[in-house]
Amino acid sequence: MTVDFELTKAPSYRVASIVRVGPWKEDNLRSEFEELEHWAKRQGIRTGSYVFLERGSRRWEACLEINGRAKAEGRIRLKTLSATHVAKVVFDPDQVSSRIVYHGLSDWTRWRKKYGEIRSVVGPREVYSGNPWKDKQAWAHCEVQFVVRK
Repeated sequence: MTVDFELTKAPSYRVASIVRVGPWKEDNLRSEFEELEHWAKRQGIRTGSYVFLERGSRRWEACLEINGRAKAEGRIRLKTLSATHVAKVVFDPDQVSSRIVYHGLSDWTRWRKKYGEIRSVVGPREVYSGNPWKDKQAWAHCEVQFVVRK
């Protein structure tokens, strides 16, 4: 499997989200995504990408892309993740360690910053085309994005 980094523009996502505060764990945000799926099913809303966001120390956000009109309820919030520039890599976590990918992308963006191609790195996120715990195809195409400022 080839793993390559690239600078590109990511699309905007209209999402329903839930924030979780606590330490990272192996199935981080799984219950939050299940809650979002049940909420979307009750609302009759079509869903799209699954987006994992890291919001600082011990703050995580599960974002489920939605298509259609929806109403927030409980701890579920609606928002738009705006289109932005990202440094990204797509890989299969069963074939390549995510630690290697994250460290490699971090070093790669550091060099892009040194050469003046980007000004700063804002934060990481993971994007899946479907539920990574239920859909093997979505899991095999994990997309890690570092949001960057040009």
